Amino acid sequence: MSLDKDLQCREIYTKAVCGKGRKFSQVTNTVTPPHAPTSILGAWIINNQYDAVKSGENVEVVGTYDINIWYSYDRNTKTDVAKETVSYAEVVPLHYLDKKHKPGTAEVSAVATQEPNCVEASISSSGSSVLIRVEREYKVEMLAETKVCVVVCGNGCDDYEDKHVDFGGDDGDYEDLDPDLLDEELN
Repeated sequence: MSLDKDLQCREIYTKAVCGKGRKFSQVTNTVTPPHAPTSILGAWIINNQYDAVKSGENVEVVGTYDINIWYSYDRNTKTDVAKETVSYAEVVPLHYLDKKHKPGTAEVSAVATQEPNCVEASISSSGSSVLIRVEREYKVEMLAETKVCVVVCGNGCDDYEDKHVDFGGDDGDYEDLDPDLLDEELN
């Protein structure tokens, strides 16, 4: 039997997840095609590329994506595709942050849990541009060295191979069970 006074603890440094965050956002981008649009036939967002950068107690997701708008013009007699590359920076707060991490060892990463996606495309009130409403979501993590406390076994780890674990059960306890009763409960 071990008493609390027999426990030895040691502080060690290890690399661990020391911060996490998630952010959903909606933004509106404006694209001005070479011709005044009559109607929007389709809008797509492609080529999303991003990187994560540590920014104080936040992670900044910095990236670009391409907006492609298929539209008609000249009173629906002609069509064209307008293409525009959009740059963005999304600040994601770290909701969980281990204050004891070593700041010089921090590495951040981001994953798009929802790639930028066009949820609405409409012609502006002036009639010369297209308003694109975009949804996106990012999950971020910060890895860093941090200090943890572990219990140290005085005898080392080798003595665990000689131990026998008894769960107090007897193999005969289950012989009297009615297997039909068990089948009924599963159905």
